[in-house]
Amino acid sequence: MDIVTLLPFIVLIGAMFLMTRSAKKKQQQAASMRDQIQPGTGVRTIGGMYATVKEVHADMVLLEVAPGVHAVYAKNAIGAVLADDEYNRIVHGDDPKTDGAIVPDDASSLTDLETEAEDAKIDLGKKPEADGEGDEADKAKEPAGEAVSKDAAAKDGKAGDDTANDAK
Repeated sequence: MDIVTLLPFIVLIGAMFLMTRSAKKKQQQAASMRDQIQPGTGVRTIGGMYATVKEVHADMVLLEVAPGVHAVYAKNAIGAVLADDEYNRIVHGDDPKTDGAIVPDDASSLTDLETEAEDAKIDLGKKPEADGEGDEADKAKEPAGEAVSKDAAAKDGKAGDDTANDAK
């Protein structure tokens, strides 16, 4: 047989060997990482859940997903073992790089107190008018039919009932 005829087969077998070798290497690294799991370490599951390892058994681990909440997972479900500082940063929001500057959640704390005092002085409510004038002004604003029916209902003593029916 000619070498040119065998060359595509040789290249194909070589590529398959290299692909399986890299996949096998990744599997070995993951297995060694899972074997090094100790109680108290922070982990991320393949589903993306962060938890703390409580117990390690042959094929399973007991994870504490929240204080007092435990779940049993297969060791193969552990996606990554996290360093303590990284786990605390992700789960608890601890950031060791913070230099004391705290950024507020909203801008209300950034405004001056003087402008707040000025805003408090503004009264948007209705100003009271002179005695008696307010009642006549209100009656003038009502349609004539409603004012007459309210006066008639007040005479009959059914003002509360009729106004409740009018509200409906």
